[in-house]
Amino acid sequence: MRDYDVFVIGGGINGCGIARDAAGRGYRVGLAEMNDLASGTSSWSTKLIHGGLRYLEHYEFSLVRHALGERERLWAIAPHIIRPLRFVLPHHAGLRPAWLLRLGLFLYDHIGGRRTLKKTTAVSLADGPLGAPLKPVFKKGFEYSDARVDDARLVILNARDAEARGADIMVRTKVVAAQRIDDAWTITLQDMATGARSEVRARYLVNVAGPWVDQVVHDVMNRRERRHVRLVQGSHIVTRKLYEHDRAYIFQNADGRIIFAIPYEDDYTLIGTTDRDYDGDPGGAVITEEEISYLLAAASEYFAEPVTRDEVVWSYSGVRPLYDDGASKAQEATRDYVLTVEAGELGHAPVLNCFGGKITTYRVLSEEVVEKIAEHLGGRGSSWTAGAALPGGDFAVDGVGALEASLGQAVPALDARTIRRLVRSYGTLASGIMTGGALGRDFGHGLFECEVKWLIAKEWARTSEDVLWRRTKLGLRFAPQEAKELDDYMRQVTASRLAAE
Repeated sequence: MRDYDVFVIGGGINGCGIARDAAGRGYRVGLAEMNDLASGTSSWSTKLIHGGLRYLEHYEFSLVRHALGERERLWAIAPHIIRPLRFVLPHHAGLRPAWLLRLGLFLYDHIGGRRTLKKTTAVSLADGPLGAPLKPVFKKGFEYSDARVDDARLVILNARDAEARGADIMVRTKVVAAQRIDDAWTITLQDMATGARSEVRARYLVNVAGPWVDQVVHDVMNRRERRHVRLVQGSHIVTRKLYEHDRAYIFQNADGRIIFAIPYEDDYTLIGTTDRDYDGDPGGAVITEEEISYLLAAASEYFAEPVTRDEVVWSYSGVRPLYDDGASKAQEATRDYVLTVEAGELGHAPVLNCFGGKITTYRVLSEEVVEKIAEHLGGRGSSWTAGAALPGGDFAVDGVGALEASLGQAVPALDARTIRRLVRSYGTLASGIMTGGALGRDFGHGLFECEVKWLIAKEWARTSEDVLWRRTKLGLRFAPQEAKELDDYMRQVTASRLAAE
């Protein structure tokens, strides 16, 4: 039976961040994820590293301050998958007054320790490219900074670094039982492919199962407690590109909510998100026609050309586990996280449950969790993740262009779009992936066999969905038959690997 200091339930951004931090301090760490990494909430976000401008209206100043402080830290350690993004906020005469927007943006610029990101400026929308896609009624606005992120890759990179530092990352492995026996937890694991069960032991259990966190408390640990999280469904649509410039828009709605319109994967625009309470299996959430209509109407309130249903090329929906603070509306529920530690009788093994949280603050959440672990297991080093690059991110934040030029020279067969995607997925690792041997079979749209093999060997990919929607975003371009051919190939490779083992 394997023994760990810390065992983490959940392979989303918080779970992988905790595993990375703890392993880097010398703890023996195991992590189990019942599906693929980032297959839940962590891959269904709005793809932003942001402070959350609208949270200021709900007086969540601490959350906003922490999130704003993290933007440039995360950009520095992962400049390949995180990049600055300027947002245009048009002034809507019938909604929040201009002075209130100006005040909120002043706070946004100053409470989070902004250093490199550009400050807020007033902009004219009466002429020029920023106002061109909008209705003529919008004549002025503001422009401020946040950042975009490849959310699923952020999870994968944390998992890869955790493994490199000694953690055992067990994907497609479900925790079906956890029993506290004196000073340790006995944890029963089930391989989701074979059904085989095994047991491990851990001195400290961390439950960061996202929308399933209460289910773990009730069904895995067999504890009868009240529900701790409020499940809120957030849905997005992706349309054909709606405008040519590189800014994002943030639009106010008459119901008090906001939506974003963000340039996405070169040829598309991402629009979202909705907020509605959800009841049911978190893995079964799908966008509703009502939500699609809401997003189309909200965007069409601002864009000069109405955004119609036939422009939608993809949609996705996920469930966010917000801490249940009793807020009356889904959009008013806190986005901050709450950590609880329960140790039973003196000397018994603790369990830490994490409720809520957002992708931007995953690193500070992880630090706080590991500090709590240290209180029980003893400290093993100080915090370190703020300055340690994630895999492939060991280059200057302005070095993406140089990496693209270098890869283009090393592999002339690659087109510019593919080079850009590879560098912005793998950073300094891209060259090694593509020059380690022959490119191999071309699956289409710049996806070659050498990359697929690397994702299987290094990033736990097993199916075409893993590759097309989480390790890359090429699912937007692949036809069903192309995806099937990729899936058939991956199953053959995986079967051969398992047979060899």
